Amino acid sequence: MPGRFFLPTVLLLLTYGFWVSPEFQMITAGVAVFLLGMIYLEKGFKVFTGGVLETILQKTTNNLWKSLTFGIISTAVLQSSSLISVIVISFLSAGLIGLTGGVGIIFGANLGSTLGAWLVALYGMKLTLISYAMPLLVFGLLLRVRKEKSFSGFGYILLGVGFLFLGIHYMKEGFESFQGVIDFSGYAVEGVAGLLVYILFGVLATIIMQSTNAVLVLTFSALVSGQLTYDNALALAIGSNMGTTITAVLGAVGANAAGKRLATAHIVFNVATAVFAVLLFPQLKSLVNVIAELLHFKPDDHALKLALFHTLFNILGIVLLLPVSRWLIRWLETLFTDPDGQSYLNLAQQDNPDIHRARHLTPAVLNYPDAALRALTRECDHLYRNSLELICYGIYLTGDKLREADNLTELVNSCIRDEQTWTIKELYIRHIKGIYADIIHYSCAIEGHLPRHQVQELFALKVACRDFVQAIKHVKHVYKNMGQYLHSDNEQIRHQYNQLRICLASVLKLVDLLGVRRNYDHIHHHAGQLKQELREQDEQMNRQLNELIRSSQMDSFTASSLMNDSAHIHDACTNLIDGAVIMLTRDREEYRELDLEGRSGPERG
Repeated sequence: MPGRFFLPTVLLLLTYGFWVSPEFQMITAGVAVFLLGMIYLEKGFKVFTGGVLETILQKTTNNLWKSLTFGIISTAVLQSSSLISVIVISFLSAGLIGLTGGVGIIFGANLGSTLGAWLVALYGMKLTLISYAMPLLVFGLLLRVRKEKSFSGFGYILLGVGFLFLGIHYMKEGFESFQGVIDFSGYAVEGVAGLLVYILFGVLATIIMQSTNAVLVLTFSALVSGQLTYDNALALAIGSNMGTTITAVLGAVGANAAGKRLATAHIVFNVATAVFAVLLFPQLKSLVNVIAELLHFKPDDHALKLALFHTLFNILGIVLLLPVSRWLIRWLETLFTDPDGQSYLNLAQQDNPDIHRARHLTPAVLNYPDAALRALTRECDHLYRNSLELICYGIYLTGDKLREADNLTELVNSCIRDEQTWTIKELYIRHIKGIYADIIHYSCAIEGHLPRHQVQELFALKVACRDFVQAIKHVKHVYKNMGQYLHSDNEQIRHQYNQLRICLASVLKLVDLLGVRRNYDHIHHHAGQLKQELREQDEQMNRQLNELIRSSQMDSFTASSLMNDSAHIHDACTNLIDGAVIMLTRDREEYRELDLEGRSGPERG
C-alpha cells in the first residue's frame, strides 16, 4: 500500500519545490541531466563491451587477485560500477565465471569507482564545465545519428560526458545560488547523531537516484558552496556507498542462486565497509589529514579530502574482507542453493511434478548478447543431458548405469524395469519442454543483436536442440511396444528389442564420450562411423526379420511393429549424432555458412 503513494508524493514535493524556489529547480535539473548522462554513457560503453569486455572478464577471473585488479581497472575506465555489477551477475548466473572471480570484481569495482570522486574534486568543482559540455553534446549528437555501430556508440559516450558536465554545472550553480536564500549548513548535525543521520540520507538518496556518482556530485557541490559541513559530507559518502548495493540487488532479481550469492556478497562488502568506516571514523579523518598534508593539499580543500576519504574507506574494506573472502564464499554457497544444480537428472528420484525451466538463461543475461550466446550454449548442453536421461528411461535403462557400464550387452540383458512410474510424455513436459521453450524464446530475443557469424551459430544450436527433442519423440513411439515385448514369451522378439536397446545405448555412450575429446577430426570420423554402423545394423535386422517370418518364429503382425520401432530407433540415433556433432563443432567455419534452406527451424512440441 505505501508503494502506491510513494511516486505521487515525490511528484507533489518536487512540484512544490519548483514553485517556491528557482534554485531548487536548478539543482534538481542538474541531477536529472547528470543521470541522463550516466544512462547515455552506459549505453555507449555497452556498444564496445560486446565480446571484448566479456572475453577479458573470462580470462581474468581464474583467481581472486586477477579479478580484483580487473574490477578496479574496468570500473575506473568505464566509471560505472552498476554496469560492471550487472555484467558480472549476468556471467555468474550463466555459469561463465565462478563466484570467487565475481566477488573479486565486486570488491575491486568499489575501489575503481572512487576515481570519479577524484575527477569531480580535481576538475569538476574548479572548472567551468559548461564550456566543455556544449561542444561534447554537439559532436555527440552528430555521431549518434550515424548508422555505424562504433560511431553511434562513441556518440552516446560523448553525449553522456556532455550531460554529466552539464549536470555538475547546474548542481554547483544551484547550491551557490542558495547561499543568498538559505544556509543549509545551519541544519548540520554534529557528532555520532550527525554521522548516522547523514549516512541514512546518503543511502536513501542513492536508492532514489540509482547512482552513487550523482549523490557524490551533489555532496561535492553542497560542500564546496558551504551548504554542507565536512563531517556531514563524509557521512553522505559512506551512505552513498551503502546505497549503491541496490543496483546489485535489482540485477539479481531475475538471476539464479549464483547471481543472488554475488548480490549478497556486494551487500556484505558495502555494509561491512560502512560499519568499519563509522567505528574508525576519527582515525580515518586523522589519516586523511596526514596524507593530505603529505600531498600538499590546501587545509581548507575539503573536496579533495572527501575524495581521499572515499578512497581510503574502500581500501579499508578490501584489506579487512579480502583475508576472509574464502569463508564468505563458502557461506554464500550454503545460503543460496540451486534446486536444478545437479549435473545429471535422476528420474528415479524425481517426484516433483513442477515443470523444469532453463538453468542458465536469466533476464540479466539478455542485456549482453555475447554472454547470452554463451549461456545459451550451456543451456543446450543442459537440454542434451536431460534428453539423455529421458531416452535411457524410454529404453528401460538409467543414465548412471549407462555411464558406468563397460559391457552394454550385459547391461541391457540384466536391466529391465518392471514398472515405470511416468510416461515419456509426462517426463518430456516436465523436464524438456520448458527448457526447450526458454531456449527458443531467448534465441529470438538476442538474434537481432548478433553479427552474422553468431546468428549462424545460434541457428546451429537451435537445430541441435531440435534434434535432441526429435530423438525423444522417436523413442516415445517405441516405448510402449518395448515395454510389452521385453516380457514376451518369444525369445526371438525379446532378443530383437534388446538389440534395439543396445543400438541406442551404444550411440548414447559414444556421443557422451565425443564431448570429452573435442578434437574436430575425431568427432567427424566417429560420427561418420556411427552412421555407417547404423545403416548396416538396419539392413541386418531386415534380413533377420525376413528369416524369422519365413521360419515361422515370428508372425508378420509382430514383425511389422518391430520394423516400425527399428526405424524410430534408427532415426533417434541419427538425431542424437547430428545434434551432438553440431553442439561440439558449431564454432567451425562451415557452421557459419549453415544451410538455412536445407534445415528448417525448430519445431513446436
